[in-house]
Amino acid sequence: MTIEGWYLVIGLLLLLIAVVGGLVARWPLTTAMIYLGLGALFGHLGWIALDLARDAHWLALASEIAVIVSLFSAGLKLRLPLTSRSWLLPVALATTGMAATAALVASAGVLWLGLPLGAAVLLGAILAPTDPVLAADVKVGHTGDTDPVRLTLTGEAGMNDGTAFPVLMLGLGLLGLHTLGDGAMRWLTLDVLWMVFAGLLVGGTVGAVTAHLVLMMRRRFHEALGFDDFLSLGVIATAYGLAHATHAYGFLAVFAAGWAMRAVERRERGATAEPLASHQIGDKEMAANLTEAPAYLAEAVLRFNEHMDRIGELTLVLFVGALLATMAFDWQAVGFALLLIVVIRPLCVLPLCALSGMRPGRAVLVSWFGIRGIGSVYYLAYAVTHGLPEHLVGPIAAIVLTTIGISTFVHGMSSTPLMRLYGGDGAAWMPWLKR
Repeated sequence: MTIEGWYLVIGLLLLLIAVVGGLVARWPLTTAMIYLGLGALFGHLGWIALDLARDAHWLALASEIAVIVSLFSAGLKLRLPLTSRSWLLPVALATTGMAATAALVASAGVLWLGLPLGAAVLLGAILAPTDPVLAADVKVGHTGDTDPVRLTLTGEAGMNDGTAFPVLMLGLGLLGLHTLGDGAMRWLTLDVLWMVFAGLLVGGTVGAVTAHLVLMMRRRFHEALGFDDFLSLGVIATAYGLAHATHAYGFLAVFAAGWAMRAVERRERGATAEPLASHQIGDKEMAANLTEAPAYLAEAVLRFNEHMDRIGELTLVLFVGALLATMAFDWQAVGFALLLIVVIRPLCVLPLCALSGMRPGRAVLVSWFGIRGIGSVYYLAYAVTHGLPEHLVGPIAAIVLTTIGISTFVHGMSSTPLMRLYGGDGAAWMPWLKR
């Protein structure tokens, strides 16, 4: 296709989403489902010609950018203080739940698919994390949202894209593509302990220091106003770059940076103050009300980030659809995807929800909405660029991309009706499914 043709296609696609986006929100449908279908069509027509082995480097880069932007947004939306008990379940799901999921996926990979142990562990790491990009209908919608289901899903997705990295490195190590050390001690001390905690520390420091500095400049000197897009990109890039410079996990760093900025706002305004919704904020109000600078800081940054989120979702889901169009239909991949979504995810999540005291209806929703998406694309591309043997790329890619495609549709079709029932419409005749 010529560049002029691409201008036309992209323009029409953006106009379509702008026009029907509001209608889609009321149907058992998501924009991701539309992107995936269009991506498959474009791939079938040859308009988007992708090859995972050939294009892995820039697929990794594109998915990496989409994920870190979404993780930063997730951190900004969480107003939970560090001492809140509401963190316990998301942390448990992002650590224990993620590890259990990876272990069960790896077991199925060895016993069912016949993969070597290293490849099976790698598959478990790729499929274990839930996705912060495609979970728009079930994650925290605004900073005043304190719903336990949305908080849990947002916190889990914000953290497990980073906590799954040690499992990925273990899989690469078992394949001889990464150094684990004697008795895996290098992996345990560096890949698990140092890189996880250093990532959180680096990101939290960058977010907090930046927020304090910008607030001081705004209040005392009326500076740093109206540059929230630069601020957002600057914090993301600084946290991510500094994390990599210190051999820490960048995904955890950008999530922590977003949360730290929100924590500064919460402390400045007071824990009981109602946060401002992003639609209530305009540039004039931001400039005129410097005493409310904390509220405007985080919300304006979040508003810009959400626009970037949508662009990243559109681009990467189109690519997933195009990649799926190049693959033959595989019943085994479909069965494996359903095993993960219907069996493994609930087995790993429901016990943790029960131990936390979460209501059964809420626990069912948390266990069901384990959406797989762009994070898995990044991990897959990362493994390919780090030497995953060619004979393993095809089988693993088929499983991963099929799982993302099925998750996009089954979770997309169920998110609107289930969340409406949970929100109150079905509480009268489904009392177990209520807030």
